[in-house]
Amino acid sequence: MSKQTNILLIYTGGTIGMIKDYKSGVLKAFNFKKLLKNIPELTQLDCHIDTISFDKPIDSSNMNTSHWVLIATIIEEHYESHDGFVVLHGSDTMSYSASALSFMLENLTKPVIFTGSQLPIGDLRTDAKENLITSIQIAALKHKSKAVVQEVGLYFEYKLYRANRTTKINAEHFEAFDSLNFPPLIESGVHLNVNNEYLMRSKRTKKFRVHKKMDTNVAILKLFPGINETIVNAFLEETSLKALVIETYGSGNAPTSSWLVKALKSALKRGVHIVSVTQCSGGSVIMGQYATSQQLKKLKLINGKDITTEAAITKLMYLLGSSVSSQSFKTIFETSLRGEMQ
Repeated sequence: MSKQTNILLIYTGGTIGMIKDYKSGVLKAFNFKKLLKNIPELTQLDCHIDTISFDKPIDSSNMNTSHWVLIATIIEEHYESHDGFVVLHGSDTMSYSASALSFMLENLTKPVIFTGSQLPIGDLRTDAKENLITSIQIAALKHKSKAVVQEVGLYFEYKLYRANRTTKINAEHFEAFDSLNFPPLIESGVHLNVNNEYLMRSKRTKKFRVHKKMDTNVAILKLFPGINETIVNAFLEETSLKALVIETYGSGNAPTSSWLVKALKSALKRGVHIVSVTQCSGGSVIMGQYATSQQLKKLKLINGKDITTEAAITKLMYLLGSSVSSQSFKTIFETSLRGEMQ
């Protein structure tokens, strides 16, 4: 007889953890210790559910690296005793947090599923129950006693995505997230349809490791018509800056102004790592495809390829925190570590 699957539910904050007092109309925090009482449907899942909540649940707008470390530490402390993890998180910064955890959790062989909702769990038309129930079901999925999902995922509105491939695209629709450069890992309908060919498989010979040092001396610069030298220099001349994500046009294009090239060259000389990503929702940076990206190619900017901005910024924090040498930084960034780029 196989042992029961143990799932740990980690509540960090966010809309999904709120319930409405119908007499006053006020939203209040949901008591996850009474989870089964409030959502009896969970008893139909063949798993045991434990819950841990942040002492002070936070709005995801206040999420920072210390909270990522806390989530990673909780997973580390319960890694041997539990078979899967579901992280409840506000949707606004979920893609950032989920991307960060994908880098922080190395050699993962168990599912870590981020989810949330657009409406509170006690609302009449809520999407919270479906997101929560299916996320737990996915976290408990096994095939021949091994976890089906062995990576960090993000589940929302009938689809499980690779977490570091996601972006929040809508603040009002239930389909709040998308993964424009990578297909869904699992699609939920009458049945759970698992797209096995897209799932990551960890090398079981390597030990699970948790990285807790994230360097936040990073920034994001979005190009726009009319961007001026003063603004760019204010970014690039900041002495604490170690790495920059520059959101270029289309497939990696940028103005050919001599002052911009000069500013980028100066920052690179000082040791600042600069990653070019596309500001388009989907697609990839292709250095040198157009004349307007030739200069960036000559400068040897890091090619972000089809990585999202969320994954790029958190990958930089992770690599800087891991003290990767300057000589190998570009090569390592341009290599897919957790399936975040092609």
